[in-house]
Amino acid sequence: MTVAVEKTEPPGNPEETRPAQGPAPAAQPRRISRIAVIAVILVVWLVLFAVLRGRQTLTLAAADLTGLHRWFNEVNDSIGANRNSNPLFLYFFNEIRLVVDGLAAFVQELISQPSAGRPLPQVGWLGVVGVAGYVSWAFGNWRAASLAVSGFVFLGLQGLWQESMDTLALTVSAVVVALLFGIPLGVWVGLSDRVSRIATPLLDFMQTMPTFVYLAPLTLFFLIGGASATIATVVYAAPPAIRITAHAIRTVPQTTVEAADSLGATRRQALVKVLLPMSKRTVVMGVNQTIMAALAMVTIAALIDAPGLGKTVVQALQSLDVGTAFNAGLSIVVLAIVLDRVTTAAGAREEDARRSGDRLLVWRRPLLGAGAVLAAVLVYLSHTYLWAAEFPGEGGLGRWIASAADAATTWVQDRLSGLTNTVRDVVTDALLNPFQTLLTDSPWWLVGAVLVALAVVLGGVRAGVTTAVCVGLLVATGMWSDAMTTLASTVVATVLVMGLGVVFGVWMGRNRLVDRIVRPSLDAAQVMPPFVYLVPFLALFGATRFTAIVAAVVYAAPVAMKIIADGVRTVPAATVEAAASAGCSTWQIIAKVQLPMARGALTLATNQGLIYVLSMVVVGGLVGAGALGYDVVAGFSQGQLFGKGLAAGLAIVLLGVMFDRITQAAARRTTA
Repeated sequence: MTVAVEKTEPPGNPEETRPAQGPAPAAQPRRISRIAVIAVILVVWLVLFAVLRGRQTLTLAAADLTGLHRWFNEVNDSIGANRNSNPLFLYFFNEIRLVVDGLAAFVQELISQPSAGRPLPQVGWLGVVGVAGYVSWAFGNWRAASLAVSGFVFLGLQGLWQESMDTLALTVSAVVVALLFGIPLGVWVGLSDRVSRIATPLLDFMQTMPTFVYLAPLTLFFLIGGASATIATVVYAAPPAIRITAHAIRTVPQTTVEAADSLGATRRQALVKVLLPMSKRTVVMGVNQTIMAALAMVTIAALIDAPGLGKTVVQALQSLDVGTAFNAGLSIVVLAIVLDRVTTAAGAREEDARRSGDRLLVWRRPLLGAGAVLAAVLVYLSHTYLWAAEFPGEGGLGRWIASAADAATTWVQDRLSGLTNTVRDVVTDALLNPFQTLLTDSPWWLVGAVLVALAVVLGGVRAGVTTAVCVGLLVATGMWSDAMTTLASTVVATVLVMGLGVVFGVWMGRNRLVDRIVRPSLDAAQVMPPFVYLVPFLALFGATRFTAIVAAVVYAAPVAMKIIADGVRTVPAATVEAAASAGCSTWQIIAKVQLPMARGALTLATNQGLIYVLSMVVVGGLVGAGALGYDVVAGFSQGQLFGKGLAAGLAIVLLGVMFDRITQAAARRTTA
């Protein structure tokens, strides 16, 4: 048996018997938070601003031009003079314009414009309504068909049938071309990693650019008119089709693809029999997004003489005719809702059919045949008889809507002008004017250095390099001062967007009932083109910068709210329950747990909010926002300012790229 013997320490100084220890480890340097660094940068900026205010601001008067602007004018004049003799235009650009113009003209003659010696289009209102109802039912469901029929009839009752059909014709033409190229390219991007690496940055770049900036360069090559509008719409609407199709192909389960390969399927058979059928619903969602982008672009393209509802809205905004603008804007909203609901129903049709079972499938084919016959009869009647070709009535509903909007505007201006003016003045004097003064009255190199420093702190060295390049190019455009004015409005609007986004996003993320109530309204708001948002706020606040800012906030807030709500909801319930059991209050759970754990969603919401706000602030040039948006519009309407408008469009692109790169890099660092 073993006996344990306790070992005793010899008497003496304990320090002498303790084994020698090595030197104490050096204290780790304390990391400085990014917030502290940003605060230091801003303080230094304010100090230098107080010393250097008004120096080297690169201010340019409204009628002044730089050498670059004059060179752009000379290029425009040279292209105009040689358009019919230069081989590049004769055999490339002019041919593209003729093909696209021919397609758009064909669709317009079919449903909106007189054709072939007829005073009316080939298919009148009754035929269009019949075909719209039948197609919506065949590809969607009876609810989508009812919405389509009632929506199109409403357009006619507004007295805007021809304008609505012009908008629809250009949208359909652009969507056909965009899908013709977009879906095959999306399949290619989805199948090839190399192509994806090349295409993704280009698609990111195209989707960050506001709609405005597509117009000026395309008019340089394709002239002003419907052809340029359609081509601009194709370029703007194709990226969603490419990106979503590629995503659909890549999300098909790999095991399914491997099973097809093991059965001896060729690449073509695997694509046609497996990949495309399994990704059909997502591809339909891409079609939906393409249609919505095309409709938004077609309305903006009224600035380059595209026919339709957009032209009515632009003319009304320029003359401050709120009633007419509201009536036409309402038509755009109705058309957007119809197109969105029909394509959404088409994407969900197979799932609806599975839920309904076989009882309706038995009757579907005969009913489709009968519906096709009825639609054909309505088309024949609308082609043959005047009562079925020309929408009856004189647009009494539209006149009533316009007069009601004018009366509401007058009432608001008489009764609420004190409140609206107070809100406008508080935001303008407390936020917008001081920040705009700081940007426009600081030396350009100081603002550039601050932007680069903030980019490095938030997004890293690569974001800083991109920002430095954008700052240098902004200076080169000669539009520095106007760019800083646009930047001020964009940042102020984005701050307001994020405030609303956090409040409502957290509320929606924590309460599913609130989410179910609010989210459909947010989805509907995202369907509406940017033009529409200007009209009600023009009535409330008049033609001012603040009108553009409020419209931008309302336009961008829905996407920020939805992203933040989804981010808050993804916080693990166990974490929230642990915080609650530790005695945390609701406010502490939100501020200390949910928002910190949803940092990635907050950064993404900031990214999307900035891009949406920038596009809307630029459109606000039509209602007194000035700066780059006004420069672009002036370039379309005044030949001597074309070069300046083109440079302003380039400056908008640079601001968009800078915003996007900084916020995306910050999002990656946040989630890393």
